Amino acid sequence: MNHLASFGRVSLFIIYFWFGLLKVIGISPAEPLVHNLFDQLLAGFIPFDLFNQLFGLAECLIGISWLVPRFTKWALYILLAHMVLTFLPVFFLPNDTWQTWFTPTLVGQYIIKNFALISLGLLIFKEYQLRVTIKSPEDLAKNYIAKEVRGNSVA
Repeated sequence: MNHLASFGRVSLFIIYFWFGLLKVIGISPAEPLVHNLFDQLLAGFIPFDLFNQLFGLAECLIGISWLVPRFTKWALYILLAHMVLTFLPVFFLPNDTWQTWFTPTLVGQYIIKNFALISLGLLIFKEYQLRVTIKSPEDLAKNYIAKEVRGNSVA
């Protein structure tokens, strides 16, 4: 399972870093969609070019965070928050995401596949939790002995 989790971590890193980098350097194919959503929700708060670069940088950082196991919890929280943002076009830009009822456009399919990224993040997080909470036999023995000593000295 550890090798699968490592593969998942590298996969999330590649996806997030690559797509984020495309935004940072201004050549992302998702830029028109992001710009349309930005115009509906954030226009006037921050210039789009700055927002797009910061959003891309945030994606790069999410990707890097998946490579560091001790950041798993935060990587998952940030991934989930990011996914909320990626699903917004489904509701705010229906002409860009739906051809007809239950028939997504290519953009819509791109967004819907994010359920797989959410699942992968949750699986990696669960594997990390199990690995961190399972102690070595030596640690278990030390804890058992410490409890026995404390129990006998109190009685």
